[in-house]
Amino acid sequence: MKFDATTAYLILVFAAVFAAGQAAGGLLRTAQAKRKVNRRLVVADNVGGGIADLVVELRKQRGLNAAGDPTGAWLADLIMRSGVPYDPRRWALIAGVAALGGAAVAYLLSRNLLAIPIGLAIGGIGGPLLFLKVMAGRRAKALGMQLPQALEIVVRSLEAGHPVPTAVALVGREMSDPIGTEFGMASDEIAYGATLEQAIARMSQRCQHPDVDLFAATVRLQERAGGNLTGLLKLNANTVRERHRMRLKIKAASAEGRVSATILTAAPFIAGGAISLLSPKFYGEVIHEPFIQTGLAAMGFWVFVGNVIMRRMVDMRI
Repeated sequence: MKFDATTAYLILVFAAVFAAGQAAGGLLRTAQAKRKVNRRLVVADNVGGGIADLVVELRKQRGLNAAGDPTGAWLADLIMRSGVPYDPRRWALIAGVAALGGAAVAYLLSRNLLAIPIGLAIGGIGGPLLFLKVMAGRRAKALGMQLPQALEIVVRSLEAGHPVPTAVALVGREMSDPIGTEFGMASDEIAYGATLEQAIARMSQRCQHPDVDLFAATVRLQERAGGNLTGLLKLNANTVRERHRMRLKIKAASAEGRVSATILTAAPFIAGGAISLLSPKFYGEVIHEPFIQTGLAAMGFWVFVGNVIMRRMVDMRI
């Protein structure tokens, strides 16, 4: 192979582009990690007031009232579990844009004015609710993964001689979201005047996660009955870790059922889409018949029922 100046130049250009891409990716990952870790600290800098103003602002961003209590509505609980900052004006604007987009897509696909209200409902209501549901699921999964590590940090801090509020605040400073923000809010509430039991109970109320509920029950037991908090938290961390391991085993055991549900659900739609693309006139003469439309609606309903049944079969909770 002849190695000339052009080859060397191309190699240098490739190396420069590759290094630039690696640097940009590293900076982006570092910025994202820093933003996640310092989200509560950024709120504190923006508030600029005392601990009372910070606590109230953090509660408002979670959809809570100034006293830290939820409104009790199912939508408020979903917003609280999702961890998405609550901004009514911004959410209304996004929901309006999504509704208009859904209406436009529904009309373009059906060429029927009666489909516009359906598109408005799906885009303006179904889309935001689905987004909050997905974010709540991701947050719950992350909480289960991070909680044992957070409890170990608290245990080591207590073994080093730090008081309990300092140990809780350490988790809020050192760990990323979502567990860092939750422990940080608990630390702020303790500094605001709440007891450890009250702060952890509010954290359990915000998260609505079984492992966090177990942590709150452990703290409540120690506050009322006494005992070694460090030993109880060690046992709590081991229990949470074992529960997470059991969930992974159940997920692996139910993988076949979930894949079967996905295939059985997607197959009719894939086949129908392929037929429509390859042979548009295949159903063209009968697709507008009431009998055919009723049959397709019935099949769609039974596909939905089958998915619900298979979901119940593989949905094992611990």
